[in-house]
Amino acid sequence: MSARVAAPAAGSVPWTLPALLALLALLAPAPAGASAGDREPWILVDTQTHTLAVMQDGRPRRVFRNIALGRGGVARLRRRGDGTTPLGEYHIAWINRKSRFHIFFGFDYPNAELAREALARGLIDRATYEAIRRALAEGRVPPQGTALGGYLGIHGLGRGDPLIHARFNWTQGCIALTNEEIEELAHWVRVGTRVLIR
Repeated sequence: MSARVAAPAAGSVPWTLPALLALLALLAPAPAGASAGDREPWILVDTQTHTLAVMQDGRPRRVFRNIALGRGGVARLRRRGDGTTPLGEYHIAWINRKSRFHIFFGFDYPNAELAREALARGLIDRATYEAIRRALAEGRVPPQGTALGGYLGIHGLGRGDPLIHARFNWTQGCIALTNEEIEELAHWVRVGTRVLIR
């Protein structure tokens, strides 16, 4: 694809080298091997640094610092009521813009990998496993009332105390931002957005 840059009109400011380079970078073809999926924004939650980054094209586009996690810490395989934030890969399965937490981005939790592990460990039975597997295969929200818990996602504070948010992990297993931050994040998130919690 070629681009033509028009000469500046009389009396206007001529193009600067940085402006021309920025324009050429926007018009350049994507790197070999890049796909449309690589360009879709996704979310990286780093539980060690307490950050949430919106990733796109292999780099962070926006980083939110000092997020709150579950009061029980993090876990590979969580159980209902333990207050832990689950590690792993999920997708945004629903969005509630009238949540008591201001905006709520719900995960497709539990995912198939966790369901298999929970079945193998005897935490859920075969019928529950099949219900989770079937819902995920059909693009539905998996059952939220199992022994693995549910209703997990990313949300704001609602009417919560910003001072508590700044000092403590206070959620039941979700990832929390301030109300202003969750509104900003909403510009990047849709149903299907990938979320990696590590």
